[in-house]
Amino acid sequence: MYVLVTYDVASSDAGGSARLRRVAKVCTQYGQRVQYSVFECLVDPAQYESMKHELFGLIDKERDSLRFYNLGKRWESRVEHLGAKETYNPEGVLCI
Repeated sequence: MYVLVTYDVASSDAGGSARLRRVAKVCTQYGQRVQYSVFECLVDPAQYESMKHELFGLIDKERDSLRFYNLGKRWESRVEHLGAKETYNPEGVLCI
């Protein structure tokens, strides 16, 4: 499944900057950053649940927010990109 993860972490309060870094680090383990607080993740259902569990344990539920948009298996027809950065294809060829 293809999931878009977005977050807003209140980084101005005590511990906020550390929470922000930890949330971003978890998201990079599951997907690709496409904007500052937006990740595209190609995960199976178990990975999806694991990612949510990890992220829920990091945020301050009174100040921060997470959003998960499940785009499913036919995500290619639901994602349209315009602008400066190249489109990210998680199923494409990986060049190192």
